[in-house]
Amino acid sequence: METKENSEMALMNNDLSARLDRLESIQEITNLKHTYWHYNDVGLLGDKIAPLFTEDGVWSNEELGHYAGREAIRIFFNEASDILPFCAHVGMNAIIDVDGDTATAKWRCLLFGTFIEEGQGKSHLILIDYLDDFVRIDGRWLIKKLDILFNFDVEFGQSWAGSEKVRAVE
Repeated sequence: METKENSEMALMNNDLSARLDRLESIQEITNLKHTYWHYNDVGLLGDKIAPLFTEDGVWSNEELGHYAGREAIRIFFNEASDILPFCAHVGMNAIIDVDGDTATAKWRCLLFGTFIEEGQGKSHLILIDYLDDFVRIDGRWLIKKLDILFNFDVEFGQSWAGSEKVRAVE
């Protein structure tokens, strides 16, 4: 027999379960993003980075290109080390919104990188603005889309004043 007390307890348990799932999802998405940055920073490991994306995942950046699908992403990263032999991502300011088995996130990142330009290594400082989509498939969070905006990209030791780009607030 369903009592008012049992009904209230069931609602409270459902709410608690949903809140716990949301918190666990935020942590899993954060770990996924950090894993993505780690595989970038230890050699642009395309064979490790691509499986972090859905089969139809997208990596997109105005300066470096648009890559759709795991295979295109894998090839891009495996070849990118020729022009970017070193990089270090310092991620911050995560805003993650979870809605069931989908999520969106905004991040900022400072990227310190060595780019090969005209046969010479050049140190760059890049400020990045990420807009990301994630999806949970079979209990595992994957990257659906990374939309990457370089707020600025300057050779280290130079000013970025005048080269900044900022997203419009929605």
